[in-house]
Amino acid sequence: MKSPLLSLPGAVSAEGVDEGVAAHYGELFREQRALAEGTGFVDLSHRGVITVTGDDRLSWLHLLLTQHVSDLPVGEATEALVLSANGHIEHALYLVDDGTTTWAHVEPGTQEALIAYLESMKFFYRVEVADRTGEFAVVHLPAGAISEVPAGVAVRETPYGRDLFLPRADLESYAAQAGPAAGLLAYEALRVEQHRPRLGFETDHRTIPHELGWIGTAVHLQKGCYRGQETVARVQNLGKPPRRLVFLHLDGSEVHLPPAGTEIRLADDGPEGRKIGFITTSVRHHELGPVALALVKRNVAVDARLVADTTAAAQEVVVEP
Repeated sequence: MKSPLLSLPGAVSAEGVDEGVAAHYGELFREQRALAEGTGFVDLSHRGVITVTGDDRLSWLHLLLTQHVSDLPVGEATEALVLSANGHIEHALYLVDDGTTTWAHVEPGTQEALIAYLESMKFFYRVEVADRTGEFAVVHLPAGAISEVPAGVAVRETPYGRDLFLPRADLESYAAQAGPAAGLLAYEALRVEQHRPRLGFETDHRTIPHELGWIGTAVHLQKGCYRGQETVARVQNLGKPPRRLVFLHLDGSEVHLPPAGTEIRLADDGPEGRKIGFITTSVRHHELGPVALALVKRNVAVDARLVADTTAAAQEVVVEP
């Protein structure tokens, strides 16, 4: 869905899965600084929005998701995953319950497949699942923002800011009083700095939650059975994940950022060395310079010198080896 905020001065549309909202409004680093200082907002209206209503909604979701949500307090934000039978990540949901409705936003374009799965699991439970993407737009306010939230709007309050489920018809009028607008590149730069994984960016067809540090934040280890739980329990109790998420400081003298998918090798092995990982997201940060998230093999030494293609990279541990 194309956001009406692309008509704001300087707006340049994002590409790929994020097409439809602004990548930036002409001043990338100013937009990052504004978010870091707790001002402005980010248009995330391209994200999918689903709701679950009915008396059994939380107990039912508890059976399907990796997170403990059967007693989710009203207004408390949480994250959850849907796993395959083999424990691979299929969906990521960002949830809040307002007392009558569970709201969730998901990656752009994934809501239809998620809803199809949820519908197939309704059985005799008193629940209704709906795609609300056409009616509601997600707007992000950074941590510390003092912008007023319109009455009646569902809100996810997290350490990183607030996600608003705003009526789509109100998006332009809200933007006029909540500015300045910051683009998705600014939001992504702060996400990378905060080491927060994103479905479809830090994940591939074989990613398990342990690799990304989603244990605890999106996966509850003391809840009942759900699809993929056997893999989660086995890795948690008996082994280690095959890969781990790292944060990379990239050589700032390079003109170009290594894009997602760029192969990572040990610097000491030279350009013909074996691949030990790959870039998942790379950004230019207003203070840290060029940085990235990457997946590397678990046994890569934490002090190893790395190269992403020809760009030197130093790692910070996100997930312990």
